[in-house]
Amino acid sequence: MKRSLYIVVSLIALVFWSSCRQDFIFTPSSGNLSFSKDTVYLDTIFSNIGSSTYTLKVYNTSDEDILIPSIKLRKGQNSNYRMNVDGLIGNGILIGKEFENIELLARDSMYVFIETTVDILDLVENETQFLYTDVIAFENTSGVQNVELVTLVKDAVFIFPNRDENGIKETLSFDVDGDGIEDETAIEGRFLEDSELTFTNERPYVIYGYAAVGDGKTLNINPGARIHFHADSGLLVTNNASLHVNGLPSLDAELLENEVIFEGDRLEPLYENISGQWQTIWLFNGSTDNIINYATIKNGTIGILSDGNQLDPTKLEITNSQIYNHSNFGILGRQTSIIAENIVINNSGLSSFAGTLGGNYNVTHSTLANYWSSSFRQFPALLLNNFIVDAENTVTTNPLMSANFTNCIIYGNDNPELLLENENSEDFNFKFTNSLIYFNDPNGNFSSAEYDFNNTTLYENVIFNNDPQFLDPSSNKLNIPFGSPAEGTGTVSGNLTKDITNTTRNSPPDLGAYNTIEFED
Repeated sequence: MKRSLYIVVSLIALVFWSSCRQDFIFTPSSGNLSFSKDTVYLDTIFSNIGSSTYTLKVYNTSDEDILIPSIKLRKGQNSNYRMNVDGLIGNGILIGKEFENIELLARDSMYVFIETTVDILDLVENETQFLYTDVIAFENTSGVQNVELVTLVKDAVFIFPNRDENGIKETLSFDVDGDGIEDETAIEGRFLEDSELTFTNERPYVIYGYAAVGDGKTLNINPGARIHFHADSGLLVTNNASLHVNGLPSLDAELLENEVIFEGDRLEPLYENISGQWQTIWLFNGSTDNIINYATIKNGTIGILSDGNQLDPTKLEITNSQIYNHSNFGILGRQTSIIAENIVINNSGLSSFAGTLGGNYNVTHSTLANYWSSSFRQFPALLLNNFIVDAENTVTTNPLMSANFTNCIIYGNDNPELLLENENSEDFNFKFTNSLIYFNDPNGNFSSAEYDFNNTTLYENVIFNNDPQFLDPSSNKLNIPFGSPAEGTGTVSGNLTKDITNTTRNSPPDLGAYNTIEFED
């Protein structure tokens, strides 16, 4: 009985709904559309690299259901733009280029999705950038409503691995273990030719896979050069090879016209501070005479990975450089030697500076900060240890021969921002001199000899837990103001008489990479 009643009620509801429903009547559009923007800027792209997807919202402002006779790109099939209109891709040879009889209900809206890929050589010869444009034409019974499309296309030098006849990408072979025999690796990439060993500022460089510097070769990067890495790409400096980054001071702090910049190959503003877009600059075990001056290295996985050669004082000397927004480490050293002065590191998913498996580290007038979300990282701004644990939990040790930090600021949004891990079977030599460190241990969790802050052979003139008052660390602005605890508390040290902005250092010097300045309100 109940089942029969249910069927009767359902039939009545169906009949009632059917009697009320009326077919929609669509009237051809007479030009009463409005748009979320009158020009869609697809930002800057490299030649032959697809853009992100951009959106245009189209509104029917009338009280009638309308039919848009045609939505099309003015350049038609020859346009380098492509569209998707509310999930439709179009038909035939005009897929993505032209759409007919698009329905839009009264007081409703729809999305148009737009992308582009442009080969700059198809546009103009002997130009390094070109403004590419087109128009989306919304035809109606009264005429046409237009929305402009604008994209800046840049030419670049593209470096990518070759493919064999089966389409498999070339991989690198080099002496991995130092036995004098080349080892085949799974690293996709290729060695730079001799003609490619100087990067200039004439055009940007876009690297797919790893660009490798071969045995006995030196890659020279001139002032103002721009190096962009595709996803999972990087730079590899192999045995007996060298990297010379020859940046110079810039007059414009925003443009950094003379600085060498390493970043990802997505130029849209959305990607400006996104970490993990590429891999790393890898100074492989056996590489030597690596010099980096006035560089900005940002948005990768590890900014610089330096392996081995802990007795080689020329392994890596880095000065006047900024390293930001890396998903793992800003600088990761493993049993290596690093000399650093006037460097700034911030926003690292793990540690900003990590000297692991021992080694030699001498860091002067540097700001080692970490304002990555403290909820998502487990390591401090600065990590030092003398061991490594592999996937099988095998522990390998090596002496920390020296780790000297002078006139430095070591700070962040977590506590503590310093971790010292000593495997007692090896030497563990370090000293902090005239530095400011964030380390607060109210529960006494760190009681080993390494944290005896009264031991002046380890900690000399060190300030603890005083906020340096950075300008805006979330935006990587780590300047310090007059009145900061870091002002005038340094000691004369290092080889550079100017700070990272090329300003003569105060006397007595301020801590960190920056001189104190007056902040604007």
